[in-house]
Amino acid sequence: MGTSLDLDHLRTLVAIAECGGFSKAAAALHISQPALSQHVRLLERGLKRKLFVKDGRGMKFTPEGERVLGEARQILAVHDEALERLRVRPAQTIVVGSSEHCAEQLLPELIRALHAAFPDAHTRFEIGRSTQLEDLVGKGIVDFAVILASRGNEGGRELGRFPLTWWASPEWAPPADGDSVPLVAFEEPCALRERAMAALALEGRRVGVAGQSATLEGVLAGVRAGLGVALLPSIGGAPAGLVARKDLPPVGSAGVNLLVRQGLAPEIELTALDAGERFLARATHPVSRIVGQNEPFPVRTVRDSHGED
Repeated sequence: MGTSLDLDHLRTLVAIAECGGFSKAAAALHISQPALSQHVRLLERGLKRKLFVKDGRGMKFTPEGERVLGEARQILAVHDEALERLRVRPAQTIVVGSSEHCAEQLLPELIRALHAAFPDAHTRFEIGRSTQLEDLVGKGIVDFAVILASRGNEGGRELGRFPLTWWASPEWAPPADGDSVPLVAFEEPCALRERAMAALALEGRRVGVAGQSATLEGVLAGVRAGLGVALLPSIGGAPAGLVARKDLPPVGSAGVNLLVRQGLAPEIELTALDAGERFLARATHPVSRIVGQNEPFPVRTVRDSHGED
Protein backbone atom coordinates (compact mmCIF):
# COMPACT_ATOMS: atom_id res chain seq x y z
CA MET A 1 0.00 0.00 0.00
CA GLY A 2 1.42 3.39 -1.02
CA THR A 3 2.10 6.35 1.25
CA SER A 4 -0.84 8.69 1.82
CA LEU A 5 -0.73 12.23 3.14
CA ASP A 6 -2.82 13.16 6.15
CA LEU A 7 -4.59 16.48 5.62
CA ASP A 8 -4.31 17.44 9.28
CA HIS A 9 -0.56 16.92 9.12
CA LEU A 10 -0.36 19.07 6.01
CA ARG A 11 -2.38 21.81 7.71
CA THR A 12 0.07 21.65 10.61
CA LEU A 13 2.95 22.21 8.21
CA VAL A 14 1.26 25.24 6.63
CA ALA A 15 0.35 26.65 10.06
CA ILE A 16 3.99 26.45 11.19
CA ALA A 17 5.05 28.40 8.09
CA GLU A 18 2.30 31.01 8.42
CA CYS A 19 2.55 31.46 12.21
CA GLY A 20 6.34 31.50 12.31
CA GLY A 21 6.93 28.69 14.75
CA PHE A 22 5.70 25.56 16.48
CA SER A 23 4.17 27.13 19.60
CA LYS A 24 2.22 29.79 17.70
CA ALA A 25 1.00 27.20 15.20
CA ALA A 26 -0.20 24.92 18.02
CA ALA A 27 -2.19 27.81 19.50
CA ALA A 28 -3.70 28.68 16.12
CA LEU A 29 -4.73 25.05 15.54
CA HIS A 30 -6.02 24.62 19.13
CA ILE A 31 -3.77 21.63 19.80
CA SER A 32 -0.94 21.10 22.23
CA GLN A 33 2.65 21.56 21.11
CA PRO A 34 3.48 17.85 21.68
CA ALA A 35 0.55 16.92 19.41
CA LEU A 36 1.80 19.32 16.74
CA SER A 37 5.33 17.90 16.97
CA GLN A 38 3.85 14.42 16.57
CA HIS A 39 2.17 15.55 13.33
CA VAL A 40 5.55 16.65 12.01
CA ARG A 41 7.26 13.41 13.03
CA LEU A 42 4.59 11.28 11.36
CA LEU A 43 4.82 13.34 8.19
CA GLU A 44 8.61 13.02 8.14
CA ARG A 45 8.37 9.28 8.74
CA GLY A 46 5.83 8.79 5.97
CA LEU A 47 7.79 10.85 3.45
CA LYS A 48 11.15 9.49 4.64
CA ARG A 49 12.79 12.91 4.74
CA LYS A 50 13.69 15.60 7.25
CA LEU A 51 11.42 18.64 7.06
CA PHE A 52 12.93 20.80 9.83
CA VAL A 53 16.35 21.53 11.25
CA LYS A 54 17.37 23.40 14.38
CA ASP A 55 18.01 27.12 13.93
CA GLY A 56 19.28 28.60 17.19
CA ARG A 57 16.52 28.05 19.76
CA GLY A 58 13.93 27.49 17.04
CA MET A 59 13.42 25.38 13.94
CA LYS A 60 13.51 26.15 10.23
CA PHE A 61 12.42 24.31 7.09
CA THR A 62 14.97 22.20 5.27
CA PRO A 63 15.04 22.47 1.45
CA GLU A 64 12.98 19.27 1.35
CA GLY A 65 10.63 20.79 3.92
CA GLU A 66 10.10 23.86 1.73
CA ARG A 67 9.29 21.60 -1.18
CA VAL A 68 6.75 19.59 0.84
CA LEU A 69 5.27 22.87 2.13
CA GLY A 70 4.59 24.01 -1.44
CA GLU A 71 2.87 20.72 -2.24
CA ALA A 72 0.86 20.90 1.00
CA ARG A 73 -0.51 24.31 0.09
CA GLN A 74 -1.61 23.09 -3.33
CA ILE A 75 -3.24 19.93 -1.95
CA LEU A 76 -5.14 21.85 0.73
CA ALA A 77 -6.27 24.49 -1.75
CA VAL A 78 -7.71 21.84 -4.09
CA HIS A 79 -9.32 20.03 -1.15
CA ASP A 80 -10.93 23.16 0.30
CA GLU A 81 -12.15 24.34 -3.09
CA ALA A 82 -13.82 20.96 -3.64
CA LEU A 83 -15.61 21.25 -0.30
CA GLU A 84 -16.74 24.75 -1.24
CA ARG A 85 -18.16 23.55 -4.55
CA LEU A 86 -19.92 20.68 -2.79
CA ARG A 87 -21.21 23.11 -0.15
CA VAL A 88 -19.75 21.00 2.64
CA ARG A 89 -19.12 23.01 5.76
CA PRO A 90 -15.98 22.03 7.67
CA ALA A 91 -16.65 20.48 11.07
CA GLN A 92 -16.39 22.93 13.94
CA THR A 93 -14.59 21.91 17.13
CA ILE A 94 -15.18 23.76 20.39
CA VAL A 95 -12.53 23.16 23.04
CA VAL A 96 -13.92 23.57 26.55
CA GLY A 97 -11.79 23.74 29.68
CA SER A 98 -12.97 23.12 33.23
CA SER A 99 -11.32 23.00 36.61
CA GLU A 100 -11.90 19.76 38.49
CA HIS A 101 -14.12 21.58 40.97
CA CYS A 102 -16.54 22.53 38.18
CA ALA A 103 -16.32 19.39 36.06
CA GLU A 104 -18.96 17.21 37.73
CA GLN A 105 -21.78 19.75 38.02
CA LEU A 106 -21.18 22.75 35.76
CA LEU A 107 -19.42 21.16 32.78
CA PRO A 108 -22.41 18.96 31.75
CA GLU A 109 -24.60 22.08 31.69
CA LEU A 110 -22.16 23.82 29.36
CA ILE A 111 -21.95 20.77 27.10
CA ARG A 112 -25.73 20.53 26.83
CA ALA A 113 -26.02 24.22 26.00
CA LEU A 114 -23.31 24.02 23.33
CA HIS A 115 -24.88 20.93 21.74
CA ALA A 116 -28.27 22.64 21.60
CA ALA A 117 -26.86 25.84 20.08
CA PHE A 118 -24.29 24.21 17.76
CA PRO A 119 -25.55 20.68 16.97
CA ASP A 120 -23.02 20.13 14.17
CA ALA A 121 -19.99 21.07 16.26
CA HIS A 122 -17.63 18.62 17.93
CA THR A 123 -16.71 19.29 21.54
CA ARG A 124 -13.37 18.50 23.16
CA PHE A 125 -12.64 18.83 26.87
CA GLU A 126 -9.62 19.81 28.92
CA ILE A 127 -9.88 19.14 32.66
CA GLY A 128 -7.15 20.61 34.83
CA ARG A 129 -6.12 23.05 37.49
CA SER A 130 -7.21 26.64 37.11
CA THR A 131 -3.66 27.96 36.59
CA GLN A 132 -3.09 25.47 33.77
CA LEU A 133 -6.37 26.41 32.10
CA GLU A 134 -5.55 30.12 32.28
CA ASP A 135 -2.38 29.36 30.34
CA LEU A 136 -4.18 27.22 27.73
CA VAL A 137 -6.84 29.89 27.13
CA GLY A 138 -4.13 32.56 26.85
CA LYS A 139 -2.33 30.50 24.21
CA GLY A 140 -5.58 29.92 22.30
CA ILE A 141 -5.47 26.14 22.72
CA VAL A 142 -8.73 26.17 24.72
CA ASP A 143 -11.69 28.24 23.47
CA PHE A 144 -13.08 28.97 26.91
CA ALA A 145 -12.73 27.62 30.43
CA VAL A 146 -14.54 27.77 33.76
CA ILE A 147 -12.09 28.12 36.61
CA LEU A 148 -12.18 28.48 40.36
CA ALA A 149 -11.20 32.07 41.15
CA SER A 150 -9.73 31.65 44.64
CA ARG A 151 -7.23 34.51 44.62
CA GLY A 152 -9.73 37.14 43.49
CA ASN A 153 -7.46 38.59 40.80
CA GLU A 154 -8.09 36.03 38.07
CA GLY A 155 -9.23 37.30 34.72
CA GLY A 156 -12.45 36.59 32.90
CA ARG A 157 -16.03 37.17 33.95
CA GLU A 158 -17.45 35.95 37.25
CA LEU A 159 -20.42 33.61 36.79
CA GLY A 160 -21.20 33.26 40.47
CA ARG A 161 -19.73 32.56 43.90
CA PHE A 162 -19.74 29.59 46.24
CA PRO A 163 -18.88 29.32 49.92
CA LEU A 164 -15.70 27.48 50.85
CA THR A 165 -16.38 24.55 53.18
CA TRP A 166 -14.19 22.38 55.40
CA TRP A 167 -14.68 18.67 54.65
CA ALA A 168 -13.57 15.67 56.68
CA SER A 169 -14.21 11.98 57.15
CA PRO A 170 -17.10 11.27 59.59
CA GLU A 171 -14.59 9.50 61.86
CA TRP A 172 -12.13 12.43 61.94
CA ALA A 173 -11.76 14.22 65.26
CA PRO A 174 -10.26 17.70 65.63
CA PRO A 175 -6.84 17.88 67.29
CA ALA A 176 -6.39 18.77 70.92
CA ASP A 177 -5.63 22.36 71.83
CA GLY A 178 -2.09 23.24 70.81
CA ASP A 179 -1.77 20.41 68.29
CA SER A 180 -1.53 21.26 64.60
CA VAL A 181 -4.55 20.86 62.34
CA PRO A 182 -3.79 18.22 59.65
CA LEU A 183 -4.57 19.67 56.23
CA VAL A 184 -5.06 17.75 52.98
CA ALA A 185 -4.52 20.10 50.05
CA PHE A 186 -3.50 20.55 46.46
CA GLU A 187 0.19 20.75 45.69
CA GLU A 188 1.60 24.27 45.53
CA PRO A 189 0.95 26.71 44.01
CA CYS A 190 -2.67 26.62 45.22
CA ALA A 191 -4.75 29.59 46.36
CA LEU A 192 -7.16 27.34 48.29
CA ARG A 193 -4.27 25.89 50.25
CA GLU A 194 -3.02 29.38 51.09
CA ARG A 195 -6.47 30.53 52.22
CA ALA A 196 -6.95 27.45 54.41
CA MET A 197 -3.61 27.94 56.16
CA ALA A 198 -4.20 31.68 56.57
CA ALA A 199 -7.68 31.18 58.09
CA LEU A 200 -6.36 28.68 60.65
CA ALA A 201 -3.35 30.86 61.45
CA LEU A 202 -5.63 33.84 62.15
CA GLU A 203 -7.24 31.81 64.94
CA GLY A 204 -3.85 30.95 66.34
CA ARG A 205 -3.93 27.35 65.14
CA ARG A 206 -0.86 25.58 63.84
CA VAL A 207 -1.22 23.73 60.55
CA GLY A 208 0.53 20.67 59.21
CA VAL A 209 0.12 19.37 55.67
CA ALA A 210 -0.83 15.73 56.18
CA GLY A 211 -1.36 14.94 52.51
CA GLN A 212 -1.21 16.66 49.15
CA SER A 213 -2.08 15.84 45.57
CA ALA A 214 -2.04 17.40 42.12
CA THR A 215 -5.66 16.29 41.56
CA LEU A 216 -9.01 16.75 43.27
CA GLU A 217 -9.52 12.98 43.47
CA GLY A 218 -6.22 12.67 45.29
CA VAL A 219 -7.22 15.32 47.82
CA LEU A 220 -10.60 13.67 48.40
CA ALA A 221 -8.96 10.25 48.82
CA GLY A 222 -6.68 11.65 51.53
CA VAL A 223 -9.64 13.19 53.37
CA ARG A 224 -11.70 9.99 53.11
CA ALA A 225 -8.74 8.09 54.55
CA GLY A 226 -8.91 10.32 57.62
CA LEU A 227 -5.58 12.10 57.08
CA GLY A 228 -7.11 15.48 57.83
CA VAL A 229 -9.46 18.18 56.58
CA ALA A 230 -9.66 19.91 53.20
CA LEU A 231 -11.02 23.30 52.21
CA LEU A 232 -13.08 23.02 49.02
CA PRO A 233 -15.78 25.02 47.24
CA SER A 234 -19.32 23.79 47.85
CA ILE A 235 -20.37 23.24 44.25
CA GLY A 236 -23.15 20.65 44.00
CA GLY A 237 -23.56 18.05 46.73
CA ALA A 238 -21.32 16.87 49.52
CA PRO A 239 -18.40 14.73 48.34
CA ALA A 240 -19.26 11.07 48.89
CA GLY A 241 -18.31 9.83 52.33
CA LEU A 242 -17.45 13.26 53.76
CA VAL A 243 -19.10 15.65 56.18
CA ALA A 244 -18.92 19.43 56.46
CA ARG A 245 -17.10 20.73 59.55
CA LYS A 246 -18.56 23.80 61.21
CA ASP A 247 -16.04 23.90 64.06
CA LEU A 248 -13.28 25.36 61.86
CA PRO A 249 -12.95 29.05 60.97
CA PRO A 250 -15.10 30.44 58.13
CA VAL A 251 -13.08 31.24 55.03
CA GLY A 252 -15.57 33.03 52.81
CA SER A 253 -16.25 32.23 49.19
CA ALA A 254 -14.60 31.73 45.82
CA GLY A 255 -15.79 32.80 42.42
CA VAL A 256 -16.34 30.72 39.32
CA ASN A 257 -14.98 32.65 36.34
CA LEU A 258 -15.36 32.23 32.60
CA LEU A 259 -12.16 32.77 30.62
CA VAL A 260 -12.42 33.22 26.86
CA ARG A 261 -9.65 33.10 24.28
CA GLN A 262 -9.06 36.08 22.07
CA GLY A 263 -11.09 35.97 18.86
CA LEU A 264 -13.68 33.43 20.03
CA ALA A 265 -16.99 33.74 18.17
CA PRO A 266 -19.36 35.92 20.26
CA GLU A 267 -22.22 33.43 19.94
CA ILE A 268 -20.12 30.70 21.58
CA GLU A 269 -19.07 33.00 24.41
CA LEU A 270 -22.66 34.12 25.03
CA THR A 271 -23.92 30.52 25.06
CA ALA A 272 -21.33 29.53 27.68
CA LEU A 273 -21.96 32.67 29.71
CA ASP A 274 -25.72 32.16 29.78
CA ALA A 275 -25.50 28.46 30.66
CA GLY A 276 -22.97 29.10 33.41
CA GLU A 277 -24.88 31.96 35.00
CA ARG A 278 -28.18 30.05 34.93
CA PHE A 279 -26.64 26.98 36.56
CA LEU A 280 -24.89 28.93 39.30
CA ALA A 281 -27.99 31.01 39.99
CA ARG A 282 -29.93 27.77 40.64
CA ALA A 283 -27.27 26.23 42.86
CA THR A 284 -27.66 28.69 45.71
CA HIS A 285 -27.24 26.34 48.69
CA PRO A 286 -23.58 25.58 49.44
CA VAL A 287 -24.08 21.93 50.41
CA SER A 288 -27.10 20.78 48.45
CA ARG A 289 -27.71 19.45 45.01
CA ILE A 290 -30.63 18.43 42.85
CA VAL A 291 -31.47 14.73 42.88
CA GLY A 292 -34.39 13.68 40.68
CA GLN A 293 -37.10 16.31 40.84
CA ASN A 294 -35.36 18.84 43.12
CA GLU A 295 -35.13 16.28 45.91
CA PRO A 296 -32.76 17.61 48.60
CA PHE A 297 -29.47 15.80 48.91
CA PRO A 298 -28.77 14.74 52.51
CA VAL A 299 -25.64 16.38 53.87
CA ARG A 300 -24.15 15.66 57.27
CA THR A 301 -22.70 18.65 59.10
CA VAL A 302 -20.43 18.24 62.12
CA ARG A 303 -20.01 21.07 64.60
CA ASP A 304 -17.67 19.46 67.10
CA SER A 305 -16.14 16.13 68.00
CA HIS A 306 -19.04 15.12 70.26
CA GLY A 307 -22.05 15.34 67.97
CA GLU A 308 -23.52 16.28 64.66
CA ASP A 309 -26.65 17.97 63.35
